[in-house]
Amino acid sequence: MAADIVAGPDDYLAQLPRLVAGDHLRLVAGDYRRGLPLHDLAGRADAPIIIEGDGGARPRFLARRGANTVSLVNVRHVVIRNLELDGQHLPVDGVKAEGHGDFADFVTLADLYIHDHDASQQNVGISTKCPAHGWVIRGNRIERVGTGLYLGDSDGGKPFVAGVIEGNQVRDTVGYNLQIKHQKSRPGDGTARFQTVIRHNVFAKAGATPGPNARPNVLLGHFPPTGAGSEDRYLVYGNLFLHNPSEALLQAEGRVAIYDNVFVNGSGDAIHIQPHNDVPRDMDIFSNTVLASGTGIRVRQAEGAPYRQRVRYNVVAASVPLSGGDALDNVTLPYQADLVTTPAAALTGRLLARARTAQRPEAAVPDAPGVYPDWPKRNHPGARFPHALEAVGE
Repeated sequence: MAADIVAGPDDYLAQLPRLVAGDHLRLVAGDYRRGLPLHDLAGRADAPIIIEGDGGARPRFLARRGANTVSLVNVRHVVIRNLELDGQHLPVDGVKAEGHGDFADFVTLADLYIHDHDASQQNVGISTKCPAHGWVIRGNRIERVGTGLYLGDSDGGKPFVAGVIEGNQVRDTVGYNLQIKHQKSRPGDGTARFQTVIRHNVFAKAGATPGPNARPNVLLGHFPPTGAGSEDRYLVYGNLFLHNPSEALLQAEGRVAIYDNVFVNGSGDAIHIQPHNDVPRDMDIFSNTVLASGTGIRVRQAEGAPYRQRVRYNVVAASVPLSGGDALDNVTLPYQADLVTTPAAALTGRLLARARTAQRPEAAVPDAPGVYPDWPKRNHPGARFPHALEAVGE
């Protein structure tokens, strides 16, 4: 029988190894100084194990040296929500699917406040170092950390598959707000196709400094070049990307759809599509609003690659609005420095008004260019309001 358990700083550790499918562990407010080790726990899709703050003030987990605060090893169908993870500037991670684990699947992280894991760029708010399938990372606030989210192992051998990353605010990171690592290969027969969805987030790096730690706000690595996973793709939509003085706001390779986002960078470039560990494959970049003092959308394909990157129906105001790609029906303007502080919800309309004044054609209203979630046929560059903007009141 599933249990409903209430625990506090003094007795919660004794409850953890006893949790089974359907159990609900409610943690009362207070300071927790011994971490949250979740090892060898198995919920079910219809009965996950839930661990959460018991309403009111979030339970605060204080980092300690030598151990990641939330440690995941061989877990499935686990929900963790409404906690505060205070890194105290120590060299540890907030949430980590540990590299010595075999898997961490169907994990949901929701409504977490993760902060001050900033001893170095190597300290991460949320990290996976073992194979991870079916994660949902939703509604979290991550700030003042070395790297916000680092998903997948650095060598491309521990894939992050079929994730949903939505409604998060990631700010003031030393390195990436989000990096999803490339994947060399994946076990399986190659017939399954998955999507990793990145939507309705705010990715901001206004305070980043140049130097060896300079990184894009978001970097998306490729899926396996052949076999299982080679037909997977990223869907990146409804996000707000804000400022980066040293790198682009978004860099990607592989197979990606980028649509319905707002990009604002008063100190450099917005979108870079370019080889990293592999090459850009078939991509759709459409219905975005871009304001950048450098290059708006740059596509750099590997010589002789057989793939197509379509750049369509975007509104771009930049020193170099477009460079490369298969461009069609974009609205382009010179960089409009005075609009950098414009609320993002109003930016598209103001750029289009200036485009009309300059007798530049407004982009056509397209039919859906493929089958993409949340893309109504009535949508076009002048009629959008990404959910991410609601999160910051813009």
